[in-house]
Amino acid sequence: MIPDKAPKEDVFHAGGALKKNAHVPNFENYKELYLKSIENPDEFWGDIAKDFYWKSKHTGQFLDYNFDVKKGEIYIKCMEGATTNICYNVLDRNVHERKLGDKVAFYWEGNEPGDVMKVTYRELLQQVCQFANVLKSQGVKKGDRVSIYMPMVVELVVAMLACVRIGAVHSIVFAGFSAESLCDRILNSQCSLLITADGFYRGDKLINLKVIADDALQKCRDRSFPVQRCIMLKHLSKEVEAAPLVSQSPPAKRTCPDLQQEKQKDGVKKIRPVPQVPWNPEVDQCWRSLLSGASDECEPEWCDSEDPLFILYTSGSTGKPKGVLHTVSGYMLYVATTFKLVFDYQPDDVYWCTADIGWITGHSYITYGPLANGATSVLFEGLPTYPDVSRMWEIVDKYQVTKFYTAPTAIRLLMKYGSEPVQKYNRESLKVLGTVGEPINPEAWQWYYSVVGEKRCPVVDTFWQTETGGHVLTPLPAATPMKPGSATFPFFGVVPAILNESGEELEGPCEGYLVFKQPWPGVMRTVYGNHQRFETTYFKKFPGYYVSGDGCRRDKDGYYWITGRMDDMLNVSGHLLSTAEVESALGEHAAVAEAAVVSRLHPVKGESLYCFVTLTDGVGFNRTLEAELKKQVREKIGAIATPDFIQNAPSLPKTRSGKIMRRVLRKIARNEQDLGDLSTLADSSVIEQLFLNRCCGAV
Repeated sequence: MIPDKAPKEDVFHAGGALKKNAHVPNFENYKELYLKSIENPDEFWGDIAKDFYWKSKHTGQFLDYNFDVKKGEIYIKCMEGATTNICYNVLDRNVHERKLGDKVAFYWEGNEPGDVMKVTYRELLQQVCQFANVLKSQGVKKGDRVSIYMPMVVELVVAMLACVRIGAVHSIVFAGFSAESLCDRILNSQCSLLITADGFYRGDKLINLKVIADDALQKCRDRSFPVQRCIMLKHLSKEVEAAPLVSQSPPAKRTCPDLQQEKQKDGVKKIRPVPQVPWNPEVDQCWRSLLSGASDECEPEWCDSEDPLFILYTSGSTGKPKGVLHTVSGYMLYVATTFKLVFDYQPDDVYWCTADIGWITGHSYITYGPLANGATSVLFEGLPTYPDVSRMWEIVDKYQVTKFYTAPTAIRLLMKYGSEPVQKYNRESLKVLGTVGEPINPEAWQWYYSVVGEKRCPVVDTFWQTETGGHVLTPLPAATPMKPGSATFPFFGVVPAILNESGEELEGPCEGYLVFKQPWPGVMRTVYGNHQRFETTYFKKFPGYYVSGDGCRRDKDGYYWITGRMDDMLNVSGHLLSTAEVESALGEHAAVAEAAVVSRLHPVKGESLYCFVTLTDGVGFNRTLEAELKKQVREKIGAIATPDFIQNAPSLPKTRSGKIMRRVLRKIARNEQDLGDLSTLADSSVIEQLFLNRCCGAV
């Protein structure tokens, strides 16, 4: 599974920013620790668990499980008998035991460059305790579900940690989702309370969050599930000093002059609109007024290891969302360990993950993983291109960010504008670069490594899922040589395998279904309220394995390459082709900024390749370029992969988390007007343009 020696050919090694990994010094050490984690997991994870506080110790084996549906119900149990509280471990332990009370937990950077604040670990603990007492005063108790629908503000972290402090289960819904999506998630998890905000700006766009939340609550009432309480944070509106407190006008969180104004190109300022906030005094309550009378001391609720921690729904871009359930102890250990080792965390680091907390990346690698290690993080509300395309690099210099974690989508977006916006800033503080969310194409990896990191910084291309809780395939900076686009090797405790269609394990270089043979502490435990769906989705196809749903290739050096979802594989004349592989080939052409490939039915070949390409600024689409792109794919992969159709796509349909909605592209390629649920689509205007631009002959 793991090669005896690190390969020396076709790999990149760490540059000058991080020549040695402090935690895992080299490949030999990685292999030694990996084998220990597989052969003796009780000892491996037991040593890690000693760094955390346990009200009571676990009894029996560290991990107990059944992955085989033929042998009975699927289950995973970690550290049974132990009790702890994750909020206590990420806050109280850092403040009182590790003496980090005055250390900055978060630098908050608002949508507007001038809107900033910082919060220390001590201040965060006080705010969390206050809000935990608020939740208790509203009748929230251990095991209750609380829905959170908020922008990227510090109070979002406060709300989620307050829930887990009292043993409540948070269900965070990304603040870009629709009222219908929010309603569905509230209903599915039977949430007793909703926490939201008045609104926020995302670039120039005002998101009137409370209006959407109220619409969702009305939909819940229409379906006979009235949510009794809604707590609203006043994020945008200015606070009026000495104004009387009335239910129709809750006070603001703070004065936000920069959120009220913006400079136009001619230098003239215009006032930004403040949302008109609907207010139902029978349901709505104001965050700040509730907080003002709350004590800043709150004893944690001690939870069993396998008590629910949070529910997080998959994006819904491929069907009805699933409520992925994670539990306390295993998740805590796993995200703390992956954060520490994958980013080679050091006490003086400033870490920045650009994801939204509404997704699993934000849960694991903005909130729980960094805080468990006592890290200082940047929490960013805005967009990478607002107010200009240098925003991210300006922030890196401003806070002297050392570890930077973002998505390939953002990297490809910024690639379109060239290197000049990046090179306006020195970025000398950067030591490790990371990618998350989808496989990164080698061209984007090379740009990220060479332009952003100046060939100094190792790139950790992490593969994982909402379901896995944390990284499962990943490089370790400076310890494992890098291959652009490869997820490299398994993390500690993770045992991957590649199966063929018959469920047989493949050895050596191969390609097939990516599965996992045994659990790790952070893996999901069930689909909330539907354990049968959990078993059917992840364990029924290949009994004895957790089925990731992704295709994977293993090369001659033992490196793993994610080839895309198995439903994104194409069968052309009996040959299995990966859409990701074709997209990568197209992306190597200098004219292509981004590509997406889907299948289209073919009367002879079964399926043909229909390609959508977004071109770099200033490049026009013509027959010559189309021929060049087909030649490029033919040369990179083979004649069998030659695209039948290439369509110019100024924009691609994406979810609000940045994932390309390939099922929509498949419909467009086949000229099928019924596109199904588009509630997760970020910009619906791209659809009409894509239909108009369809290739001639693609009937």
